Amino acid sequence: MSENRPDLRPVLRIDFPPADRLGRGKIMLLELIRDTGSISAAGRAMDMSYRRAWLLVDALNRMFTEPSVESQRGGKQGGGAALTPFGETLIRRYREMEAKMQAAIADDVAWLESIRNSDMASVSDAAVSNDA
Repeated sequence: MSENRPDLRPVLRIDFPPADRLGRGKIMLLELIRDTGSISAAGRAMDMSYRRAWLLVDALNRMFTEPSVESQRGGKQGGGAALTPFGETLIRRYREMEAKMQAAIADDVAWLESIRNSDMASVSDAAVSNDA
């Protein structure tokens, strides 16, 4: 790898037609909720509004037959949020799928890296649209 160029990185995203998706962003949000005990704090850590974080949690809770996050309102401690056992399992299973995917395509990614155009290192992420 060139010093100025990050390694190629495969990303696991699972589409739930017609419109839902599960990927690293939602999983990271769950991990931060687990670590902080708060949807708001998790959203701030990801540089997103509380509303955006709450909408993502709501989407996660509607995607499956069991919720991933339970929120507690008010009270002496000011409320908060916690992962359900299913939420913990979802994180673990997603991270396992991610590791399996990376292992399965490691040779192909290495090949792509070996033929990668070095001029592309200067292209910023902002200039690149979405996944091709």
